[in-house]
Amino acid sequence: MSDSVSLRDRYLAFIDEIVETTLKGKISSVEQVYQMLLKGVSSGTGEVFELALSDRLNTAQSLVDSEKDELKKAKATRSLRAIKTIENQWQRTQEQNKANNAIASGVQEITSNSSDRLAALLRVIDPNRKYPLNLQQLGQLAKSLQQASENQEILQLSEGITRGLASWQRLSDNLLGWMYEQNRSSIGFGGVSSENGPWASWEKIVNSPLIQALFHTLAMEQSLNAFAQQQRFITDSDWVELTVVLQYLQRGLVNWFDQQAYNIKAGSKLSISTFLTFAAIWNQLANGFEGISRYNNASSQVLLQILRNFAQRAYFPLYGGIFASFSGSYLRDALDYLDEPLRQAEGTQEKARILTLLGYSQRAMGQYDRSIGFHQQALEIARNAGDRPCEIANLNHLSRTFVATENYTEAINNSQRALILSRQAGDRTGEANALVNLGYSEVMQAQQMKQIEPETYEMAINYLQQGLKLSEQLGDIQSKALCVSSLGIAYLVTEQPQLAIKHLEDGFNTAQTSGDLYLQGLNLASLAEANYSMASFTRAIYTGCLGMYLLNQITSQEWRKPAALLTILQGQMGAEAFQNALQQHRPKIIAVIGVDGYDHIPQLLEEYKKSM
Repeated sequence: MSDSVSLRDRYLAFIDEIVETTLKGKISSVEQVYQMLLKGVSSGTGEVFELALSDRLNTAQSLVDSEKDELKKAKATRSLRAIKTIENQWQRTQEQNKANNAIASGVQEITSNSSDRLAALLRVIDPNRKYPLNLQQLGQLAKSLQQASENQEILQLSEGITRGLASWQRLSDNLLGWMYEQNRSSIGFGGVSSENGPWASWEKIVNSPLIQALFHTLAMEQSLNAFAQQQRFITDSDWVELTVVLQYLQRGLVNWFDQQAYNIKAGSKLSISTFLTFAAIWNQLANGFEGISRYNNASSQVLLQILRNFAQRAYFPLYGGIFASFSGSYLRDALDYLDEPLRQAEGTQEKARILTLLGYSQRAMGQYDRSIGFHQQALEIARNAGDRPCEIANLNHLSRTFVATENYTEAINNSQRALILSRQAGDRTGEANALVNLGYSEVMQAQQMKQIEPETYEMAINYLQQGLKLSEQLGDIQSKALCVSSLGIAYLVTEQPQLAIKHLEDGFNTAQTSGDLYLQGLNLASLAEANYSMASFTRAIYTGCLGMYLLNQITSQEWRKPAALLTILQGQMGAEAFQNALQQHRPKIIAVIGVDGYDHIPQLLEEYKKSM
């Protein structure tokens, strides 16, 4: 006790000394205070120093609050300011101590793990750790590894980190320049030519031949599997450099997009797209490195770290899955590949959320059995993890997928369970989606049973309208897109084409804002039907062609529905009149899918005819 008291008195005197020196003007910067604290506070005595600091802070604050004399109050205020500076710099020393401890334990983990030091390094630099390393600390880790051992494998890891940080430094200064070149009106990767896109821009900046080759492969939308298979002479240093660069590229983009929360062209939509893009890249690299087990395993390890980080974000899309901003053909079915590495992860909340995303994407692609399997697995994990929003989301997704398989009884059952649970949990987004799915399921069931009583549809449409109203109150763009789309289809089923068109057009515009390609395609396909029913044939051609193309781009089998309608129209109008109508809408079609997309439309129609 006496030792503790004497130490406390020593620290009180130490704090008074710093304050007095500051007031006399002998300390001119906070850096000096920081250095004094590093030297003056002994290791393992931080708690005693904090008690002394708290005592002085409370005393100074009380003096400022109670002093009436202006001169004395001014001096007390300066003393309080000096003590708060000490407090801030003490927190800085604590953060540095945590970093030093993390680096020291990281070096120990890597050097002692002779069986797989690469995997150990990835665990040390995992962004999901309680105290993740920043750029400066990563550089300190590289130096510490170099000093810790002359083992060539460890030196390779150190060299790779150092090279990776140097390459990232070059890239970070030009991270976003490609977005604003040539007066582009949009931001993101979607709709960018290979010459003007980010990968081509970054390829010109880096010096590493391996990273240049990777960026070139991505710019040209070539196979990453083939790229990885060609890297026969890759070293650990090369692989670590590549890893550091890709990790910081992803984080740099996400950080910037996260700051654009009020920009409807960016914000969370592009953050989500970034996570999905880099997850897909790592997954395809893992597949390509299948013949080199250490790099195959390491790539899968990075992939799972990205997915885990993504699943913890507030904007993780429990009700969406296909986002347009990074839509290269090499990513069309990338989400389909994420199934295998997820099997290696334990039954965690993060896994449930990723499985939810996969289930949605599988439904978009027409893989209904796989979609149901993903959602049922996610449902069980979410329930065990106590993740109620994720549990409700999977019930809603199951309802929607059962509608796609025409199992309307199960669709209604799941949406009713989602509605009950969401109201119990106060999950308003879940409730909005449950109302929509319940109404949509009942409309489709009534159509199947050929029920014509108006009250049958009125009740179902009332559920849909409630869901729409709630989604608008919440400002939830993704849920609103689903609501207006579902209402549009309901009005189409009940033979109210004008109301259907109004809601489907709203649904398409809203889905464009949310970035959901699947909903965009579905709305356009339904718009084609509605326009056809009103004999607005040129409009049906325009919406049908766009819907067919977008659905085909995400490998959704539903592209065949608008293709069938367009084939009928072509037969009724004649090939020349059909082509003239298509040509009439060429500028508007190109604005959405580009010249290449427009030129691909006749090929898709021919592909459909051959498959009939």
